[in-house]
Amino acid sequence: MSVNPGQAVNLITAAEPVAGAVPVQGGGLADAASEPPSPPAPAPASAALPPLPADEPERNVLLITHTGRSEARDAARKVAHWLSVAGIGVRMLAPEVELDRLEVGEPGSWIVPEDRHAVEGCELVVVLGGDGTLLRGAELARMADIPLLGVNLGRVGFLAEAELEDLHEVVERIVEQRYEVEERMTLDVRVTRAGAFVGQTWALNEASVEKRARERMLEVLVEVDGRPLSRWGADGVVCATPTGSTAYAFSAGGPIVWPGVEALLLVPISAHALFARPLVAAPDSLLTINVQDGAPGDHGQAPGDQGHGHEGSGVLWCDGRRTLTLPPGARIEVRRGHRPVRLARLHEAPFTDRLVAKFALPVEGWRAVR
Repeated sequence: MSVNPGQAVNLITAAEPVAGAVPVQGGGLADAASEPPSPPAPAPASAALPPLPADEPERNVLLITHTGRSEARDAARKVAHWLSVAGIGVRMLAPEVELDRLEVGEPGSWIVPEDRHAVEGCELVVVLGGDGTLLRGAELARMADIPLLGVNLGRVGFLAEAELEDLHEVVERIVEQRYEVEERMTLDVRVTRAGAFVGQTWALNEASVEKRARERMLEVLVEVDGRPLSRWGADGVVCATPTGSTAYAFSAGGPIVWPGVEALLLVPISAHALFARPLVAAPDSLLTINVQDGAPGDHGQAPGDQGHGHEGSGVLWCDGRRTLTLPPGARIEVRRGHRPVRLARLHEAPFTDRLVAKFALPVEGWRAVR
């Protein structure tokens, strides 16, 4: 997998290669941990950007844009202009400006490298795009413990707080600091093999363990709180937060969980088993997925496959952005994240109304009880 333009690197903390493991790929910023750190990555070209000026405004926001959309680029120019006029500094990520020609020439705008320093001194991360762009913004916002405010330019946009037509109101709310902040539960994910540390990362929506080869099912043994639950031959397993219950877990047949509910979800993907139902566990539970060693005749191998050349039995994906190939015998532990993501909210609409709007649910004939 190649890193897409606009992605930062090294969000998964990885150890030196373990036998049978494939190096981590993906975007983002690593959590500090006592585990062995990743080898230092080469500095990106944007790291040579000049430092922020000494006269930078007291108030600053980081603006992240889906620059592949013309309407997003137009919206970014408007937002940068309106905020600059209000005396608020606007920072933009170098890859977005350099690779996609996001030409915003406002006096109060600065270009910054896409790393953890991009959000230093910012009060808010503003994202113009769909849920994928919002998840990219969440990486930086979470690291700095500042709120994330999304304007939806995608199809569903469950994480977004406003639509494109609300852009002027969004800027007014930012200027006046009229928004509430809501914390969303995250997941911490740790991978080991035979007791050796392989890597660790986090997720806002979900961590999914999936088969790597199309012709094979993935053989997994699932534990909850240190006790074995079931062994499945499946396409994979999704572990999700309530926030992620409307994303991949929903597509896999999992329940929708209101954001105010604290819980961990575990959803098998196309499991070949009678007991393969979505599960809802306590927020402090430990969900563990053990990738089993394949053997001839097991679910994990196709007929005639003698199990040679294991390059990886499965793959771990977190929020569709960070990935790690899993060797046979890998152990994936998923627990409640130690650091939440903070979302800026402009409206107090019930989650039920959000569901109805996003899924266009039929509610004709309903009358409120008075």
